[in-house]
Amino acid sequence: MKIITFDDIKALNISPAKCYEWTEKMIKNKKEALLPPKISIKPREGVFCNVMPSMIPSDSLGFAGGIKVVTRYPERVPSLESQMLLLDAESGDFLALMDATWITTMRTGAVAAHTIKLLAKKDFSVLGLMGLGNVVRSTIIVLAEIMPEKDFQIKLLKFNDEEKSFMERFAGYKNLHFTVVNTPQEMIKGSDVVVSGATYLPTDVCEDEYFDEGVLVVPIHTLGFTNCDLFFDKVFADDYGHVCHFKNFDKFRSFAEVCDVVNNNVKGRESDKERILAYNIGISVHDVNFAANIYKMFENKKTIECDMVQPKERFWI
Repeated sequence: MKIITFDDIKALNISPAKCYEWTEKMIKNKKEALLPPKISIKPREGVFCNVMPSMIPSDSLGFAGGIKVVTRYPERVPSLESQMLLLDAESGDFLALMDATWITTMRTGAVAAHTIKLLAKKDFSVLGLMGLGNVVRSTIIVLAEIMPEKDFQIKLLKFNDEEKSFMERFAGYKNLHFTVVNTPQEMIKGSDVVVSGATYLPTDVCEDEYFDEGVLVVPIHTLGFTNCDLFFDKVFADDYGHVCHFKNFDKFRSFAEVCDVVNNNVKGRESDKERILAYNIGISVHDVNFAANIYKMFENKKTIECDMVQPKERFWI
């Protein structure tokens, strides 16, 4: 079994375009996957441990399976960390134990960018961003890569000077133009797309009247926008089983999975006046798909190897 570290994966220099390609294909083929809802353990306020299994058809491995464990401890740096156990789902052989922190960050950003491209109104250009950590960075990295011809006006919600390092990160992007705002209301009003990467929000962030017609809201960690559940025209999600327990689910005006839009089974955005909410809660099919493709890249590369000491025949206790 291979041991693949964060530095091993980072050294591959996988492009944002490749991340988007993997994500787009997995969304299209999502119905072919075996995907139970994640298990979330919350031992105290602001802390969680999510266990996320799935099995998928894979170009690189045939039929791949995996279990991702992602944890959030706010006092830790980084606060979010993930690991992945990858297996050959045909034989049951374990293939690799790998860091999934890079995978989680980039697949999350790629999914959000895919949603924006798919469901934002035509000619959108104004983005409001809050929670300016790595997943929002990866969202903008992927979006800028797949839409290099567009100029974006981006409003950053000020918080703990995160906006300064965010602007420094994207200083070389000539099509990204930043302003800093002090309140969620300023960030949301006038935005075509609102993206939140906040990992902890105890309440909703903004009153109904600040969400303009045509807005797309993408709360990456599903927090802070439950008031939108009740008056937005359409709600989409990456998986029914992961959101059907939401307190307002039965009050959504319209609901469908993103993969059904991609496969032309349901309508996505039908007018530039529709307010749309996208709950991409984060499903492990993307993590397993990324892991399987990354594992294939290490086929002829040297990594740490670990022999699993397992019985070779039936045993009795």
